[in-house]
Amino acid sequence: MPDAYIFDAVRTPRGRGRPDGALHAITPISLATQVLAALRDRNQLHTELVDDVILGCVAPVGDQGADIARTAVLMADYAQTTSGMQINRFCASGLDACNVAAAKVMSGEAQFAIGGGVESMSRVPLNADGGAWPLDPDVAMKTSFTPQGIGADLIATLDGFSREDVDGYALESQRRAATAWRERRFDKSIIVVRDQIGDVALERDEHMRPDATAEGLRALKPAFADMGAAAFDAVVIQRYPQVEAINHVHHAGNSSGIVDGAAGVLIGTREAGEAAGLKPRARILGSASIGSEPAIMLTAPADVSRKLLDRLGMTAGDIDIYELNEAFAAVVLRMMRVLDIPHDRMNVNGGAIAMGHPLGATGAMILGMALDELERSNRSTALITLCAGAGQGAATIIERV
Repeated sequence: MPDAYIFDAVRTPRGRGRPDGALHAITPISLATQVLAALRDRNQLHTELVDDVILGCVAPVGDQGADIARTAVLMADYAQTTSGMQINRFCASGLDACNVAAAKVMSGEAQFAIGGGVESMSRVPLNADGGAWPLDPDVAMKTSFTPQGIGADLIATLDGFSREDVDGYALESQRRAATAWRERRFDKSIIVVRDQIGDVALERDEHMRPDATAEGLRALKPAFADMGAAAFDAVVIQRYPQVEAINHVHHAGNSSGIVDGAAGVLIGTREAGEAAGLKPRARILGSASIGSEPAIMLTAPADVSRKLLDRLGMTAGDIDIYELNEAFAAVVLRMMRVLDIPHDRMNVNGGAIAMGHPLGATGAMILGMALDELERSNRSTALITLCAGAGQGAATIIERV
C-alpha cells in the first residue's frame, strides 16, 4: 500500500462559544469553507485532484446538518467531482476524519483527501443533537451514563489528583499557550476568519486567560458537584464500588473551553504530491481507535496509544512530542502517569484548557499543531490522541519528513 503524507494543515482561531464570541456571526459552513479555500490557495491546488473531504462534526444539526462537508466543498468552489462526508466520534471526530482520509489514500481509493472538522458551539449548542445514550432511560441505565465532568472527577479520585494538581496543570496550559502565541509558533497554520463583506472577524484564539492565577482558580466552585450529588455520583460509585465518595475538582478553569472553530489537513500519496508540485511535511505511520469503560469515559487515550505503539513496534519513549486534547486536566495527568510521559513532551504549546475545544475540529487542529511543533523544534515523531464520548479514543502517529 502507498504511504499517506501530510502536505499542509490549517486551522481557524478559536472564538468563544457564546453569542458575544467573535465567531458567533460566522456560520459553520463559512468556517469550513474558509479552511478548504485556504488549503486550495496556499498550495495552488487543482481541486479535481482531491477525491474526498471528510469533516468531523459532533452536532450535525441545524446550521451544521445536511452533510456539511459536501456543502463546504461546493461553497469553496472545489471541483464538483470532490465528494464530502461528515463523521461523528464525539471529541475524536476531527482526528478520525484525518485517519479516514489517510486510509483512503493508503488503500488507493484517493490520491488526495482532506480530513478536518468544524464546530460552531455558539450557534449549535452542546448536546443539540440529543440521542438515546443520554436521553433514553433504558439506554442510560444499561450504559451507566454520566456527564463527562463526573468521569473526570472520578479519574481524579481514583488516581489521587488533588485540586492543586489539576489547577496547576491548567495554569501551565495557559502559560504555554500564551508563550506559543507570543513567539508566533502558530503562524504557519492559523488563517484569518473573515465575515461576509471580507472584514476580519478573528485572527487569534479568543478563549485564552493568560492572566489566570492560582488564587483565581481556587475561588471557582467545582462545576460537577451539584449534578453529582443529585444522581450521578451514585451511578459511577455503583460501577466503581471501591470509591466511597467523588472528589469534585474540575471547574471551568481546568476544563476545556467551549469555542467555535474549524480545521483541515491535506493528505495524499507522495506521487500525487510530486505531480502537483507539493512537498510532504510528514508521513502518517499509523492510527488506531478503541473503546473503554463508558461511565468513567475518559481513560481511553493511554490505552489507544499503547495499542498503536504496539502495532507499530514502538514504545512511548520513541515519541518526541504528544498532543492529548485537554478535555479535563485529570485526563492529561492520568495519561502522563500511565505511560510515564514527561510534561515537557506533552502539549508543549498549551491545549484546550487555554484555547478551547471545538468538538468536531479539535483532533485536526492538534494534529496540525503537532506537525508545526516537530518542524519548529527539529524533532521527528508525534503522537496525537483524544478521549471521546461513551468511552472511546483515537490516536495517530506521524513522522516528520
